[in-house]
Amino acid sequence: MPKSKRNKVVSLTKVKKKDRAWKEGLLENIRKCLDAYPAVYLFKHYNMRNESFKQLRDDLKDSSRFVLGSTALMTVALGRSEADEYKAGLSQLSEHIKGTVGLFFTKLSHEEVKETFENYVHEDFARVGARAAHDFSLNAGPLNGPMGPLPHTLEPQLRKYGMPTKLNKGVVELLADYTVCRTGQKLDANQAGILRIFDIKMAECKLKLLAVWRSNSSGGEGADDGSGQVEVLSEDEEEYGAVGNGAGGGEFDAIGDDLCMGSGGFSSEEEEEEEEEEEQKKKKGGKGKGK
Repeated sequence: MPKSKRNKVVSLTKVKKKDRAWKEGLLENIRKCLDAYPAVYLFKHYNMRNESFKQLRDDLKDSSRFVLGSTALMTVALGRSEADEYKAGLSQLSEHIKGTVGLFFTKLSHEEVKETFENYVHEDFARVGARAAHDFSLNAGPLNGPMGPLPHTLEPQLRKYGMPTKLNKGVVELLADYTVCRTGQKLDANQAGILRIFDIKMAECKLKLLAVWRSNSSGGEGADDGSGQVEVLSEDEEEYGAVGNGAGGGEFDAIGDDLCMGSGGFSSEEEEEEEEEEEQKKKKGGKGKGK
C-alpha cells in the first residue's frame, strides 16, 4: 500500500517524561538542601514568570536555593508526619504545602529574607482567567500603541480578537468605540491578547512568605541535633492570586533539581501538549495490539 502524501506535523522538540529517577533526584536534592541550610521558607507565588524569577535566583545563588515542583514530592521530602519527617518539626511545614508554592533554603537572616520577598514585585500582563484591574476602552479612529501608530500587520489580529477594525491607506482604524474590559471582569483569550498589544499590564508578579522552619542550631549555639521549629508567617489566602479572582495564579511546572541548583527553566505549554499527544499515541497503539 503506498504511503500517504498528506502533510504531517513533525515536532522538532523532545520532552522527557518525569520518571522515577527524576522524582528520586528531586527528593535527594531537597534533603541535601535541608542539611546544608539552617532555614527553609515556604512561599507562595503569583503570576510568576521565568524571566523575572531567574534574576532573583541569580542574585541569591551564593546564599540560597529555590525549589519549585510537585507539591506531593515536596511533602514527601519533608515528611508527611512525625513518623517519616526528615528532621524534627518539618512535618508541620509540609502541612502548609498546597497550591502554587515553593521552598526557599537560605543562610540569610529573617529580616533579609523578608525584605527580599517584599521588594520582589513586578508588573506583568494578565493571563486568561484573571480579572481586569481597571476599565480599558478605545475610541473610534486611528489606533496607537505604546510605540506610536499600530503596524498595519496587526490589523488582521485585532479583527480576529473581535475588534471592528480596517486598514485605511496603511493606517489601522477602529470603526466604532470599543470597550475591551471592565473592572473585575474575567478576561478571555481575546481580551488578554488585546491588552498585550496595547501594553496594558494588569497583573503583579509577587511572592508571599507563608511559613519557615529553622534549625535549632541556626543561632550558632550547640550542635545540630536535626530538630527545628516552625513559625507561621502569614495565612494562605486561597482567593488571592487564584485564577478568576484578580491576579491569576500562574502555576510552575515541576523542574526539581535544575531549580534546586539555581538553574534551568520551566516547561512550556507546547511541551505539555506534546506529552499529552505521546500519551494518546501510546493508548492507541495499545488498543491496536489488543485487537
